[in-house]
Amino acid sequence: MKQNRNSGNKIKVNLYAFITVLLWGSSFPFTRLIGDGISSWSLGFIRCFLAAVILLAIGKAGHMRKPFRREDLLWFFLSGLLGFSLYFVFFNMGLATLSSATGSIITAASPVLTAIAVSRLYNERINLMGWAAILCAFGGVAVLLLWNGILSINIGILWMFLCALVFAGYNVLNRKFSQMGYTAMEVVTYSAIFGAIQMLIFLPGAVMDMAGADTTANLAALYLGIMPSAAAYYFWSKAIVLAERTSEVTNYLFVNPLIAAIIGFLMLREIPDTGTFIGGAIIIISVIVFSTKGNPDQ
Repeated sequence: MKQNRNSGNKIKVNLYAFITVLLWGSSFPFTRLIGDGISSWSLGFIRCFLAAVILLAIGKAGHMRKPFRREDLLWFFLSGLLGFSLYFVFFNMGLATLSSATGSIITAASPVLTAIAVSRLYNERINLMGWAAILCAFGGVAVLLLWNGILSINIGILWMFLCALVFAGYNVLNRKFSQMGYTAMEVVTYSAIFGAIQMLIFLPGAVMDMAGADTTANLAALYLGIMPSAAAYYFWSKAIVLAERTSEVTNYLFVNPLIAAIIGFLMLREIPDTGTFIGGAIIIISVIVFSTKGNPDQ
């Protein structure tokens, strides 16, 4: 009976994780589709606000608990800043000048950045193979940065790297919240709420941008707020809760570049350049090696 239950959980974990990366992968071309129709700040507010409203409704239906202590609100404020408001803004600004494939490859470095931080804060060891993979991953980023010459560095790559960096910080905070006794659903919901509060200053601009944008841009913005923001985070939290090991879920992030590249080609006819193929291959291989060989117990 227990074996059947574990088998059922594994199926759900894989299903929820795949749905999540499918939705997250689609966020790259949909953001590119909006273009200049809606500003990065306005789009960040739209995504945060819709995610907060939908996740709060789901959380209330599931009898979500209130924050345990008043001081925890400060941690949720920081989590909302890293995982939602700053993340969405950096994401939108990065994709203003990057293709879907290039942007998704850079954000694939987030699990590696998370592992580096966790190794320092929680003494989770990384072996020699793991550190070598980290260096190779950053080498791949350098290839993307310098492929067309040092004087033609695309500022979008730097924004997208900051996006990966702040999301790594959000992941580290998730570890802290878990130790404090919060569920994944509680963490993502309160983080989204504080992210939306932080972005309220951009509400007037968001209203004006949506009023002036065409139907395609508005529908894309609504899709980004509902699906890759609210629904994806919800499925991600469900997968994390059911998984025996977090790596069972996080390894799915390596599929993101492939999904983003396929959808980007189908929607926008984006064809990655040679630098993206070479740098992307280095990064993806590096993060896979890190995830499978970077732990001393592996």
